[in-house]
Amino acid sequence: MNQEPIRFRLTIYLIIFFAVLVGGTVGFKVLEGKSWIDSFYFIVVTMATVGYGDVHPVTSPGKFFTIFLIILGVSTFLGVFANGAELILSREKRIQMGKMNMVIGVFFSEVGAKLIRNFSAADPHFDEIQKGMIVTEKWTHQDFLAVSEHLKTFQYGIEISKTDFSSLKDFLLRQRDFLVRLLENPILLDHESFTDLLRAVFHLTEELTYREDPNQLPDTDQAHIAGDMKRAYHLLVHQWLEYMEYLKVNYPYLFSLAMRTNPFDQQASPIIK
Repeated sequence: MNQEPIRFRLTIYLIIFFAVLVGGTVGFKVLEGKSWIDSFYFIVVTMATVGYGDVHPVTSPGKFFTIFLIILGVSTFLGVFANGAELILSREKRIQMGKMNMVIGVFFSEVGAKLIRNFSAADPHFDEIQKGMIVTEKWTHQDFLAVSEHLKTFQYGIEISKTDFSSLKDFLLRQRDFLVRLLENPILLDHESFTDLLRAVFHLTEELTYREDPNQLPDTDQAHIAGDMKRAYHLLVHQWLEYMEYLKVNYPYLFSLAMRTNPFDQQASPIIK
């Protein structure tokens, strides 16, 4: 989460806040003829809306000045409070996102990247999707956004004749405990899209588990499993792209390795040449 806009707004509100404090103190001193401490007291209780008690403005100019300060001062006071709270919450959110993406990174390292390679190998339209998924260090936020929008209309497909259901079943069963532990992680409760992805992958695992030999199934049943693969494939692609942008912005060294092991790039190699 970008904190700069929040910091900028908070700075502006603080400047106005202290300007109102100083200006209000001077104004009450001049208009009401009070001491400096009484004038400062007037502006503080005005901005805090706690009331004056036995001490209050007595002149007409002082009262009009007080009305103006209430309108300006209260809104400024609330602005400082609201933006300060938002800044604190944004820091907590950033820490939470860091933890979430650490888990997402482990998922792609252990399961996600291999599933993408498996699914894309059976995708008859893989050439089309591959063109937009070769991420480089030159990509900007607009590049990621453009590809994400394009993927929303992409027709994902799974060609049954190119799918080895038994090998996919064996791989997912080996990773089943790992997937269950991810589902139990409370950090992911606020990450709806990744939770949906985990559910889709876990459901595919369950479907394959109930079939003794997935390669020896009627076409109708294999088509059903292919539909489950297609659902997981779609969610995987979008989550991978989102994760890549996160790495590029926050962890360039992790992004470098992710580019060199891009599951959509058949020429990808971790070896730097």
